[in-house]
Amino acid sequence: MQFEARLEWQRNGHHFLDQKYSRAHEWIFDGGLRVPASSSPLSVPLPMSVADNVDPEEALVAAASSCHMLFFLSIAAKHGHTVESYIDNAVGLLEQDANGRMAMTSITLRPEITFAGMAWPGEDEIAALHHAAHDRCYIANSLKTEITIEPPIEPEG
Repeated sequence: MQFEARLEWQRNGHHFLDQKYSRAHEWIFDGGLRVPASSSPLSVPLPMSVADNVDPEEALVAAASSCHMLFFLSIAAKHGHTVESYIDNAVGLLEQDANGRMAMTSITLRPEITFAGMAWPGEDEIAALHHAAHDRCYIANSLKTEITIEPPIEPEG
């Protein structure tokens, strides 16, 4: 299987050698979807970055979260569990790695899952579903960073 994405960037007359050019660009996918992208304002200050655009770091975290969810949903269905909703507030940590290079050193998934019906799986079965989804996730299998799944944080009350 091969997957493709097209990237388009233009200098549009901005200075270049002084590093003050726009980092705004587009990702174009096979279905025609165009996603406005940019460097993160945390990496390259405004106005050279575009805060409203997706940055590669966010996209990596989203890809890991999405891949995990898609496998989780499929595995849950095979086990007879109907998932009503799945919401994940995933977080990636960009910091220096052991070699002193900037890297996404961890991604934490925090899925909040609602099942339909009366027979919800227990905590052990949910953990097993997450483990199976993690093992099958192409993105997790492609990254050297640690990806952990945490249960949702219960509100204090």
